[in-house]
Parts: sequence; C-alpha cells; structure tokens
Amino acid sequence: MAPLRLGSPAPDFDAETTAGSISFHKFIGDSWAVLFSHPADFTPVCTTELGEVQKLVPEFNKRNVKVIGLSTNDLTDHAKWVEDINEVNNVNVDFPIIADKDRKVATLYDMLDSAEHDASNVVNGIPLTVRSVFVIDPSKNIRLILTYPASCGRNFDELLRAIDSLQLSDKQPIATPANWKPGEDVIVHISVATERAKEIFPEVKETLPYLRFATLPEEDSK
Repeated sequence: MAPLRLGSPAPDFDAETTAGSISFHKFIGDSWAVLFSHPADFTPVCTTELGEVQKLVPEFNKRNVKVIGLSTNDLTDHAKWVEDINEVNNVNVDFPIIADKDRKVATLYDMLDSAEHDASNVVNGIPLTVRSVFVIDPSKNIRLILTYPASCGRNFDELLRAIDSLQLSDKQPIATPANWKPGEDVIVHISVATERAKEIFPEVKETLPYLRFATLPEEDSK
C-alpha cells in the first residue's frame, strides 16, 4: 500500500466504536472529519486530550467537522476509561472512540510506533500508536497530517486554526501567513495577479511582488 500523503484518499474501514458500529466514509458523510489516535486507554496524556476535544466539540461543529478518536483497547476498556475522562475533565464524552485492539485501523493509517523510536510505547513486542491526526475533507481526501510522539500532548487550538485555514483556502484564492488567526489579513495566492486580487478583496497591500496581503470580505473574516 502506498504511503498516505496530503491529497491521498482516506482509506475506508469498518470499526466498532463507543457509539456503535461505523463505516468510516459513511460516518464522515458530507462533513469534514478529524481522526486522531491514542497509544492506549488509561494513559495520562490521552485522558487530558480526549477531555479537551470534548470541550471543543462545539467549535468543531461550527466548522462542520466530526471528530473520532482511536485507541488500541477494546470497548469494555473504552467504557471504563471514558468514565475517568469525564470525571477528570468535567465533560461528557459523546464523540466515538474506535476500539482498535487488533491495530487494523492503526496499520491502515500507519499510526504505529516503533521500539527504535520509543521502546516505552511498545508493550510485549506489540507497538502502540503514536499521536496521529488526520484531517479529512468531505471528498474523503486527506488534507492535513500531524504526528506527535506519545510523550507530547497535542495543541487542539492549533488544529482548529489549521482547519480554518484549509476551509478558507477552499473558498478564496489565499494562503495564510505564520501564526495567522481568523479575522487577520491573509496572503493572496501566488497564482492570482495583483489587479485581479484587488477585484476580489476589499484591500490588497503589496509588500513584495510575490508577497501581497489582503483583507478578507466581511463574510469570510469571521
């Protein structure tokens, strides 16, 4: 199987989750999706991450994004772990978590760690997952891939920011500069002539011939 890259079709799969059986592409439907993996249940960093994602579910919903987690334990463990997550984070986790005990999905998405990288993330010779993130669009194509080691919790505010950038660049011929936040100026895509950009955007500022900042139309700046 060819390695997954930006623009690759997201592999479909069937799985058991805490919200019942799913077919991944049907689960996504006409939405965007975030598939994110966890090394194992009852682990400290993952417990904070899943709680944080639940707190951000309203923000994901605003962006038409469905979130789905994955861990390498069975549904019985997941159910007990969710109780801990809810208690520690004062939430009620209601997004699905895939039970990937056989590592089928983790292998499909190349999420597994290695002893060469982190021996503590391999148990009895069987690797757990790293902290993988896949952002998938409604066409079921992979638009963003992030990989964190097991020791490093993810920044989910940055994930939302990246999704905002992706969705905006689908609507307008733009790119977003370093540390960009919604509402700030964007960069005119290099394929767009300056005169044409001035017809599209309320204001265009040419810093260099290849670097032109633009103010977004009001409906796209929120």
